[in-house]
Amino acid sequence: MTTITSSRGHTEVVSARRTELRDVSDIISLFSHFTEDVFGRIDVMHLLEKSNLSLTLCNEKNEVIAHAVFLDYPNWNITDQSDWESFLHKNYLNNKCTPLNTLFMHLFVAKEEYAAGCSQEIISFYVSPNRFLLFTEPGLESAFEKMITAPGSAVDTNFTLLVSPRHRYHPQLHVRKARLEDYNDLMPIWTRQSETLKETYSEYFLADIIEHQDEENQAVVCEVNTVVGFMSLCSQVDVSLFHPCFDLGPFHGLCKPHPEDVLKAPREPSIPEGTYMRKLWADSRSKKKERQKERKKERKTDRKRERKNQTNIYCEVTTISHTELLLDDITHKDFKASAAPLLETEEKDTFRPVYRGASNAVCIRLFCIDEKYETRSLDFLHYVFKLFPDKDFCIILVPHHVPEFCLIRSFVRVVPYFATQLGHELYVFHRGTSEYFCFLEHATWTKCAYVYVAVFFQDGTPVQAFIAEVLDQIVGISVIRDEMDIEYIRSHYNIEDFIHFNQHEQEEHGHLNHFALNPIFHHYTKHFLKEILRLAHKSSLYYPIYPQYTEAKFQNPRAHSLTSALHYMVPVRPRRQIVYPLEELGINAPSEQVSKDQLSYSLNHINRKLITESKTSINSRIVVVGASDVGISFLETLVFCPHLKFNNLTLISIHGLPGKDLPASKHRRLLINSHCFNDEDYAQMSLCSWVDVVVGKMTGINRTAKYVVISKQRKVPYDYLVLCTGQKYQVLSPTGADISKLPTNRDVLSEWPQRYTGKVPSNHFNLNDDQDCLKALHWLEENIVNSEGNVIVYGSTIDIYTTVETLLSLGINGSRIHLVQPPLTSDVTCLNNSEIESAVQEALSEAGVSVYYDSILAQWSKGDDPDLITCAAFTTNTEPFKLQCSAFFSFAYRTVDYETFKAINDACLVFDGRLVIDTEFRTNDVSIRAAGSLTKYSRKYYADEWTHSNFNSKEIGFELATSMLNLFDPTLKPFSKPPEGMDGLIPMYKGCKIRGGVLPRGCNYLHISKPEIPIQLDIELALSDHGMEIITGNARHGNYFRMHINKYSMVDSITCFSKTPFPVSNYICLYGQHERLLNDLRYRWNEGQITDLYSYFREPWSMAIYHDQFIELKKELRQILLSEQVRKMTSECILLFGQFVSVVHFGFFPHPSPKVLLVKISRRIWRLILSSYHLKKYILIGTH
Repeated sequence: MTTITSSRGHTEVVSARRTELRDVSDIISLFSHFTEDVFGRIDVMHLLEKSNLSLTLCNEKNEVIAHAVFLDYPNWNITDQSDWESFLHKNYLNNKCTPLNTLFMHLFVAKEEYAAGCSQEIISFYVSPNRFLLFTEPGLESAFEKMITAPGSAVDTNFTLLVSPRHRYHPQLHVRKARLEDYNDLMPIWTRQSETLKETYSEYFLADIIEHQDEENQAVVCEVNTVVGFMSLCSQVDVSLFHPCFDLGPFHGLCKPHPEDVLKAPREPSIPEGTYMRKLWADSRSKKKERQKERKKERKTDRKRERKNQTNIYCEVTTISHTELLLDDITHKDFKASAAPLLETEEKDTFRPVYRGASNAVCIRLFCIDEKYETRSLDFLHYVFKLFPDKDFCIILVPHHVPEFCLIRSFVRVVPYFATQLGHELYVFHRGTSEYFCFLEHATWTKCAYVYVAVFFQDGTPVQAFIAEVLDQIVGISVIRDEMDIEYIRSHYNIEDFIHFNQHEQEEHGHLNHFALNPIFHHYTKHFLKEILRLAHKSSLYYPIYPQYTEAKFQNPRAHSLTSALHYMVPVRPRRQIVYPLEELGINAPSEQVSKDQLSYSLNHINRKLITESKTSINSRIVVVGASDVGISFLETLVFCPHLKFNNLTLISIHGLPGKDLPASKHRRLLINSHCFNDEDYAQMSLCSWVDVVVGKMTGINRTAKYVVISKQRKVPYDYLVLCTGQKYQVLSPTGADISKLPTNRDVLSEWPQRYTGKVPSNHFNLNDDQDCLKALHWLEENIVNSEGNVIVYGSTIDIYTTVETLLSLGINGSRIHLVQPPLTSDVTCLNNSEIESAVQEALSEAGVSVYYDSILAQWSKGDDPDLITCAAFTTNTEPFKLQCSAFFSFAYRTVDYETFKAINDACLVFDGRLVIDTEFRTNDVSIRAAGSLTKYSRKYYADEWTHSNFNSKEIGFELATSMLNLFDPTLKPFSKPPEGMDGLIPMYKGCKIRGGVLPRGCNYLHISKPEIPIQLDIELALSDHGMEIITGNARHGNYFRMHINKYSMVDSITCFSKTPFPVSNYICLYGQHERLLNDLRYRWNEGQITDLYSYFREPWSMAIYHDQFIELKKELRQILLSEQVRKMTSECILLFGQFVSVVHFGFFPHPSPKVLLVKISRRIWRLILSSYHLKKYILIGTH
C-alpha cells in the first residue's frame, strides 16, 4: 500500500492489483471528456482482453480510483505491431527500446485530482519492462519524459512519444565487496529475514563471513545510500556431488569441457525387452519408411493444388512423430511427460554422462536483501561474474519448503533425478544471461528475431516458424499454425476460464507445434512466447498432448514435439459433454464440429494476459501412494490450479498411472465401474506431463527421515505423504476343514476369513484394477476359452456378476462357470433391489451357471502342477461339496493390503481396523494425510458407521487437495475456525455414489444414490417420509428404470437395468435436481403421460439439464431471485420464474417478449449455458 496526495492536498491509501472483469463499469465511470481525444475510442472489455498488463488502483474502501492498460505494441495504429521496433529506431533519437524491455500504455484513467500520483504508482508497480511508452500527451509529465524525434521523422506531429524508464523508480543498485563496517547496516535485514540462521550460527556469523574473505570465498553488498543487500559466494564447488542428483546435461555438468568427457552412450540406447518404450521404439522404426512414402505422394498432390493460388516459397517439412522425438530426447527431462515412462524401468538402465573437467560454477552460500529492493536482486550477478571471471555458472541450493523469491525466478531450475536424497532444489544462472539482463537497457544484445517461412502441412494449413537469436546465434525455435479446431476446443474445454471468447477473432488463435529454447535461456520462455504472439498477430496459443497407448502409436495427425514451454502454459480443464440423441434432435442437433468424435487430448493454453502473470512454484515434495480414484482426483485438482506450479508431484502405484490401455477394452468389464474417471478423462488430464510415476509397492515409511520404501529397496523422499491405497481384494485362506468329516459352516466360521500367506497359485485371481483384469483376460484366452475345465467365481460383491457376464461373453459355456457365494455379512445385498436380483438369477439360470449360497472355502487341492488349483472344496450350512477348478476368481475378502498395513503400523501411525484420520484428512503425523476406503474417522467423532467409503471418491480427492492447498497457495484466505461445538462433527459430502457395469444377459446396470449408510430397499420403502418412486419397464425385459424423489421433491437415487446402452453421464446430471426442473416430472407421472423414462430423458427439453454449466445457471438465478431489488418487485419476480420454467420445459420463450427475462438474468451466464454450439434449440433472441 502507498499513500498518494491529490492536487487539493487530500491523501488516499491505495493498493495496486490486476484488473478484474467486475472493474469495467468503475473504469468507464472514470472516463473524462478528453479520454477519447488522448486514447481514441476505447472498448474497455476488448482492450482488457487483449492487453499484456492491466492494473487498477483501489483505495481502502475498495473503490477504483485509477486504471491503466499496457500492450506490447503502440496504440493509435502508428505502425504494424510486428514492426514497431524499426519504426522507433528510424524516427527517434537515443532509442533503447526493444520488445523485451518495453510496454505501451493504451489507456490511463483516474480521478482527476489523483491523476499524477496514480500514474507514478502504476508505473512503479510493475517492474519487468525497462520502459513504458505512450503515444500521446495526456498531462502525465510527472511519470513520463518526452522522446526526441529524429531529423526528417515521418511521425505525425499530432503524436508525442513519452517514455518512463525503469531506473526512474527502481534505480540499479551499486554492488561492491563487503566490508566489516557494513555489519551494522546488514544486521536489521539479517535479523528480520534470518532469525533461524541467527539462532543456529550465533549473532556474529555474518561478521565472520565478511572478515574471512579470500580468493575462493567472497562477500558482496549492494547499496542505495546505505547497504540494502548481502551475498556470500564460494567458487570451490564440488559439482560431482550434484551429478547423481540432478540432470545437468544441458549445463555440461557445471564443468569445464574436457577431452575425456563421456557425453553419449557407447552404443544405441537399448530399451529393456517388454517395456512400453521398447514397443514405442520398435513401432516407430518399422513404420518410418512407410510414412515417408505416403508423405511424398501427398506432398506432390498438395503442391499441384496450392501452386495455383499461392506465390509463397515452399519448403519441405519432415513430419517428426512424437514418439521419435521422445526417444531422441530420452535422457533429457524438460517436461515430465518424457520422463514418466522411464520411471517404470530401472534407473541403472539410463545412461548418464561423465564429466572430468574442473568445476565451472560459483555457489551462492548466503543471500539477503531488503524487501523494498528485492526486484533488483539480479544486479548482484553481473558483479559476481566479474569477481570470478573463469566461472560460467552461478548456482544456489534452496530447501524444498522455501517459497520462490525474486532472485531465483531468473534462474533455471535443474530437473532432479528421481528419488534423489538431497533435500534441496538446484537453480542455475549462466554468465551470458547475466550480461543480457544487465545490458538490456543498452540494447547490446540482439532482439528476439524471427523468420517466416511459408510451409504447408498435409491439410494445407500454413505455419509460421520463429527463431530467437542472441549475438547472431540461434538459441530457440518455434513453429505455430492457425488453430483450425477452435469451435471444438471451445465446446470441449473450459477455455473461457482464461479468455472471453467473443473478444477474439478466429485467426487470432494459434496452435503451437514445436518449441525449443536453449536451457540457459529457459527463464526467457515467456518473453519468447510473447514475441511469437506479437509477431504472428495472435492473441492465444494452444498446445495439445495426445495419449500414449500400448500399440505404441500417437494418434495425432500432426507432429508435436515435447516442449519446455509447458510449465509456462496453463492446463485447461475439459468440459463434461452431453450425449446427444441425434435422431430425436433432428435439425436441433449440434454442429458436426461440436459433436464429432475425435481422439481426446490434454489442452494447454497461453495468452497475452497469462504471460505477465507468474505462477507460484511449489517445490515441496508431495508423494501420493495409490492410483485410486481418490489419488487421481487429488492430483488432478493440484495440476489444474492455473496459478500454481507443483514441481515435485510423485505417484507410487503398483501399475503406474491408469488409462494406458486402448479405450473400450473388453477386460474393463470384469469389474464394476465407479464412473469417477474414464479413458477420455485420463487422456484430457495427461497426468504423466506433471507427475513422476514410480511403479512399485509401498513396504515401509520412515517418518523421521521422511521417505517411503518401495518394494523393500528404493527410497522416495517426501515433505508431504498422501496415502490413498484403498482396500483391495485379498487372497482368502481356506479354513482347512476336513470335508470327509462333513463339517458345517458353524464349525469353521470362527476361523473365517483369514489372509492366505503361502504362494498364490497362478490360476487364482484377485482383480483390483485394469491391469489385473487385463492379465486375467489374457490368461483365460490362452488357457480356458478353448479348453475344458471349470471357472469358480467366489464372493458376494457386485463384481461377481460383472465377472460372470464377461466370462460368458468370452464364449465360456455357462455350465463350466460356478458362482459360489459366502455367507452374507450384512442384510443389504450387493444389488439391493429384489426385481433386478430376480432378473439376474433368471439370466444365470438360463445361461447354465451353477449358483451356490452360504459356502465357505475349506480347501483347494493341487494336482501334478503345484502352482495350479485343480479342485476346491466348500462347507455349507448342511453338507460340504467339491468342484473341479481350472481358474479361481476371489471376491470374498476385501480389506487393507497386509504390506500396506505393516508399513503403516511399523511407522506408528494409528491404525484401528483402518488408518485413523481427523476431519481434515490428517493422521497422527502432520506430514502424512490419508483418504479413501483405507481410512476411518477417529473414535472421538462417534461416527464409526461413516467412512470415506460412503462418499464419492472423486469428491473426497478434491476435498483432500483443497485442504492441502492452504499450505501452499498464498492467495487463499485461511479457513475460519468452526463454531463452538461444531468441531466434533464429521463433514458430510454431497456428491452421489455411482456404480455401473454389465450384468448377466448383457444388461447395462447403473445405480446412482446419495451418500448414506446402506439399508434394505424394502425397509426404506416402508419409511413414512420416503418420498415417491417412479418406475417404468421391467427388469426381466431389460428396460427397467427407477427414480426416487425424496420428500423435498429432489432426485435422490436412480437405478437403470437395460439391454440397450444408455447415456450414463447424462443420467448423473439428473441427481439432485428438483422434479419441477425435469419438465414437471411428478405432475406428468401422476397424469399418466410418462410410460418410458428412457425415452422421456431423451427428449430435446432435457438437453439443457445435461449442460455442464446448468448448475451455475441455477445458482445465478437463485441470487437474482433473492436479491433485494427483485424482492421489491414481487410480480416481476413471479413472471421471471414462470418464463424461466417455460424455457426449461418447452425450449422457447412465451409471449410477451423475452426482453423482460433477459434484463434480470445475466447475459454472460445465458450465453454460456444456452449457447448455439451446444444447444441449438435454446438460442436466445435479442441478446446481442
